[in-house]
Amino acid sequence: MSLSTALRVAQNSIFNASLQTSVTSRNISESGNTNYARRDVELVTTSAGATVFSVRRAENQELLRNSLAAMASSAGQASIADGAARLNNVINGTDNSTSPATFLTQFENALQLFATDPSNDLTGEQAIYAAKELANGISDASVAVQSYRTRLDSEISSGVETVNALLDKFKIANDEIVRGTATGQDVNDALDTRDTLLKEISQYISISTNTRDNNDLQIYTSEGVTLFETLPRKVSFEPTASYSPGNAGNQIYIDGVPLTSGSGASTNAIGSLAAKLQMRDDIAEQVQGQLDEIARGLIVQFAETDQSGGGPALAGLFTYSGGPAVPGGATAVSGIALTLSVNAAFDPSVGGSANLLRDGGANGASYVQNTNGGAAFSMRLNSYIESIGQTITTDPSFGLAGSYSLAGYAQSSIGWLDGVRSTATRAAESKQALSDRLETALSSNQGVNLDEELSMLIELEQSYQASARVMTTVNNMYTTLLQSVG
Repeated sequence: MSLSTALRVAQNSIFNASLQTSVTSRNISESGNTNYARRDVELVTTSAGATVFSVRRAENQELLRNSLAAMASSAGQASIADGAARLNNVINGTDNSTSPATFLTQFENALQLFATDPSNDLTGEQAIYAAKELANGISDASVAVQSYRTRLDSEISSGVETVNALLDKFKIANDEIVRGTATGQDVNDALDTRDTLLKEISQYISISTNTRDNNDLQIYTSEGVTLFETLPRKVSFEPTASYSPGNAGNQIYIDGVPLTSGSGASTNAIGSLAAKLQMRDDIAEQVQGQLDEIARGLIVQFAETDQSGGGPALAGLFTYSGGPAVPGGATAVSGIALTLSVNAAFDPSVGGSANLLRDGGANGASYVQNTNGGAAFSMRLNSYIESIGQTITTDPSFGLAGSYSLAGYAQSSIGWLDGVRSTATRAAESKQALSDRLETALSSNQGVNLDEELSMLIELEQSYQASARVMTTVNNMYTTLLQSVG
């Protein structure tokens, strides 16, 4: 090997070591960044020794696709688990302290106390107070459900805005990659940015991708709707200002196609947006339906009947906006819980009489059961207490099919929502664990191993020093040669 060849090889080696050191140092500095893909320097052999061919970005598209899918599934399930927990707290409170079942138990206890001493005005007033607590609790819960649906709408709207903003950023990164790939520029940082944006988008919507020439990427939803192709497609949503029972919310549209919501406690919703649609229009509405059924049961079970047999049953202790008519059949009346109240005729605080609960007659003389006016009359109160435990016909449309008493239905309503919450929570933990495993696998495959990078840095330092010694030696030999010639 000639001295000039040895000098070129040493110079190339120093240049390569310098570039590799720069890349390795960058890897080390980004070791804590989960969105950074490791860079590797590729060398090729030439007549002047090894030469840098490219700086390659570590990537595993299959792992990335699986990770994005698991991330979207986990985000959807987490939204159901969180939503069910929030709804349970809104309706039932801590330790079920504000649940309809708890208020119903308190009312039943007050009724029993009144039945043991029907001539006591104080126990009668306490029974009416407990009835008002029950009616107000159910009505307030209904208001809370609809307010929760309104909040969900706001969250959905915010999520849609975020997705559109992410797609705009994605276009900028994708355009840079396409231009840079076509002209041979380094686009690794832009690729990192684009993959990070894919992860963020998948939190909201399940996506799949397709790579075209020059690293141009297309994005589709899991249902095959185009989300991005050269330009971002519009994701649109019109929030509803306020909700009432039975009022269906607006859909999310992607490029004009509605996004399908999920179903089930272990939901098939992929992405938080589909899950929140499910919470708004399915789970929350089933809870509303259960409240309506409890309210309907109270109105029917505590209705006054015409003792002469000629008139219809009319609302007694409990009434609603449609009173004094009593809901018929076994079909739920949408929104009846929202206007449930205690009949003013029974309420001493507004001039009514608690003794009507004992005697009857809020709807006229023919509805009086205690016709003798006995102060110790307790038959009517005892029949009401029995009715709370009697089987009633309920609408099976709201997740509770089968035969229930009024008390059993209220208790089962607690169990139903808690069951949704616990099932969703277990599923969320499972799906999060899968997402974490795939994210760890992706990080191991294309992330930075600090120990390996530090070892590489030591090797590069030694290589640099060796090449520098070669150059020094060649320089000394040239000096000696020139001196001898001179």
